[in-house]
Amino acid sequence: MNESVKILRNVSSIIKNSYGVIILFFVCICFFQGCASTPKQTDPDLDPVDPHEKINRASYDLTDKVDRAVFEPIVNAYIDYVPNAAQRSIGNFYDNLSYPNVVLNSFLQGKMRQGAQDTVRFFVNSTIGMFGLFDMATHMGLQKHDEDFGQTLGVWGVNPGSYLFIPFLGPSSERDVTNIPVGLFTNVLFYAGLVVGSYFAAPLTILGAIDKRARLAGPMRVRDEAAIDPYLFVREATLQQREFLIHDGNLPLDLYYEPFQDKPFEKELENIKAKPKTEKTL
Repeated sequence: MNESVKILRNVSSIIKNSYGVIILFFVCICFFQGCASTPKQTDPDLDPVDPHEKINRASYDLTDKVDRAVFEPIVNAYIDYVPNAAQRSIGNFYDNLSYPNVVLNSFLQGKMRQGAQDTVRFFVNSTIGMFGLFDMATHMGLQKHDEDFGQTLGVWGVNPGSYLFIPFLGPSSERDVTNIPVGLFTNVLFYAGLVVGSYFAAPLTILGAIDKRARLAGPMRVRDEAAIDPYLFVREATLQQREFLIHDGNLPLDLYYEPFQDKPFEKELENIKAKPKTEKTL
C-alpha cells in the first residue's frame, strides 16, 4: 500500500514537471507561429520564405554559441571514446523509442501497408532487438522509414509557411513545428518518465541529446568548412530535405526549376512541339 502511494506521488510530481515543459513548448510554438503569421509585406527586400530572418538569425547565433561552448566538447569526447558499435546501439535505442511517431504518421498519410510494416518493425526491435539496441527488423527485411506530423500536414496539402529556427531545437517551419508536441507524446521515453520517475528519464534524455548531436557532427563540419553563410546553408538544406521527405524522394517537376529560369522544361516542350513532324517512308 505504501509503495502504491509512493508511486502515485512520483507520477503526480512528474506530471506537474512535464506540464511545465509542455506549456513552455506551446508558448514557444505560439510565439513563433504568431511571428510567422504577421509578415511585413511593405518591405520589398523581405524574403517570403524567411520573413523573420532577423529573429531566426538571433536564435541561430544563440544556439550555435551554446552548442560550441557546452555540447561540442562533450560530443567530441563521446565520439572519440565511445566505441562505434556502442554508438550504433545507442542510436538504435533512441530511434526505436521515437518510432511510434513514424507508425502513427504512416497511417495518417494513408500508407496502410507501410504503417503495418512499421508497427511490426517497432515490436520486433523492442523484443528481439532488446529494447531497440539491435536493429533486428532491418535484417528481417522491414525497412526503416522517416515520417513525422510535419510531413503528414504536407501530404494533406498544408503549406510550410514561414521558416523558423527554434532556439536549442533547430530549424523548422510554421507547419513542421507542430511535430514537437506530437513527437513528445508518441515517444516511449515520455511515458517511461511518468511511470518510473525523472531520475530514470532525465539521464536518458541527456544521453539522447548527446546522441542526436553526435549524428549531426559530420553535416555540421561540412557547414563550417564549406558554407560562406552558415545560417543560409542550414536553411536551404533543411527546406530541400523537407520537400524530399514529404514527396518520398519523388519530387514534382516544378521543384527542379532553376531560380533564374522561367520554367525551362515548358520551354523545352514548346521547342519539341514546334518541330515539324516527318513521316517515315518505306
